[in-house]
Amino acid sequence: MGGSSSSEQVAETETLSCFTQEELSKLKSDFETGGVGKVKSLLEKKIAELNKTELNIAVTGESGAGKSTFINAMRGLRSDDPGAAEVGITETTMEPAEYSHPTLPNVRYWDLPGIGSIQFPAAKYLTKMKFERYDFFIIIAAVRFKENDVKLAKEITRLGKKFYFVCSKIDIDLVNMREEEKVINEEEELKKIRNHCVRKLAGAGFPDSSVFLISGKKPKHFDFFQLNERLEDDLNNVKKSIFVLALPNLSVEIVQKKSKILRNCIWMFATLSGGLGTIPVPGVSLTCDIGILIGAIVCFQKYLGLDDASFQRLAKRAGKPVEELKEAVKSPLLGEITIDAIMKLGWVATAAAISAVEFALHHVPVIGSIFGAGSSFLMTYKILSDALKELTESAERMVKFVSKTD
Repeated sequence: MGGSSSSEQVAETETLSCFTQEELSKLKSDFETGGVGKVKSLLEKKIAELNKTELNIAVTGESGAGKSTFINAMRGLRSDDPGAAEVGITETTMEPAEYSHPTLPNVRYWDLPGIGSIQFPAAKYLTKMKFERYDFFIIIAAVRFKENDVKLAKEITRLGKKFYFVCSKIDIDLVNMREEEKVINEEEELKKIRNHCVRKLAGAGFPDSSVFLISGKKPKHFDFFQLNERLEDDLNNVKKSIFVLALPNLSVEIVQKKSKILRNCIWMFATLSGGLGTIPVPGVSLTCDIGILIGAIVCFQKYLGLDDASFQRLAKRAGKPVEELKEAVKSPLLGEITIDAIMKLGWVATAAAISAVEFALHHVPVIGSIFGAGSSFLMTYKILSDALKELTESAERMVKFVSKTD
């Protein structure tokens, strides 16, 4: 069997990162022996994983360290939004408090009571907090880490899970410095704080620790982006994708990351459309599964923050009417998605006119090309590609508009 070129291997790896190599081999084998019908169940399972995969993130630290503000920032919420973690409340519960993501409910942040508020050792603390439930731990301290934070980190390490040191309320620390000294060099002061934390942690047995300086109230500043990049890099396959899709749209770069993940799913939607009972598209001889087409675009809306609930939150944050925000975004794919709305955009006619050979050679990823013989595949792939491009550009416009009002 001949080997693939390096460019083909890179394309296939990027497109199919949620599959293991064994699954890819089985996918190809099943298609060769049984066609699309035989691979349908695996593709449906992979698409469903974007909605069903759980990601549980534990946030711990002493009361008043900024845990609630951090959890809200990670979910793109303000303290007065429905479902937001209460900020400034004295810690009274000894149980973890669960906070689901507003659009991806299987992504959950858990506010754990600080170990200093419970009178037993770190090992028993983690048992009480159901240690195995969490994918990783965020240890938050208000500017400086304390003995209990270090004890907990050692126990998390012993049990084989990852943790991250986060110093919160950095904005308040800088304000206090300015009040004392009037003029400060912010970059130098941040460097001093970080170096101090790193030295203290090294002395406590963590010589290679990274410390992220953040402000939950100002997530576009300091190390908030760097922290999220580290968390993303340390996750694998589907959980990595889910984490990125759950990030608030704080920058164009985040929108583009989300778009890349969704683009890598299009061939699976198109393959299912080619293998299921197809329906003639009004006015066109080609066919596709309209339910899959509309369902996929609705998913794109949700993950890119273009659903109605996301618009309501963003309009509130920007202090603008929802209608003004939608006018700034100017997308024909806002609100309810119907086949008539898609037809009006002219994408169906473009998909119908395209050459199957040309399309398979230039648009379909390596593994997707083996499914690209049918018109339903080509129709769905082309329409979803155009729809995602339109929604991505809309989300980018929204980010830029909201940034001007922050």
